Amino acid sequence: MSTAVKKTISLPPDLAREAENMAKAEGKTLSAIIQEALREARARRLQREFGALQGYWSERAQTLGILTEQDLDRHLRS
Repeated sequence: MSTAVKKTISLPPDLAREAENMAKAEGKTLSAIIQEALREARARRLQREFGALQGYWSERAQTLGILTEQDLDRHLRS
């Protein structure tokens, strides 16, 4: 069983109203809506970070002339 940590947050009235309306429309608690939004934000951030890392290493590989797995094997053996 997971434990929850209670936190108090402040939201502008329009955002609070929108979150409460979403919770009601989806049959969820306000807490569940906030948790879902935070999880989605974290997933998007991690995707961006992964894309940046992937881009960096792809660029490095191209600079070294590594375009195929065979190129990578040759590079790692040298």
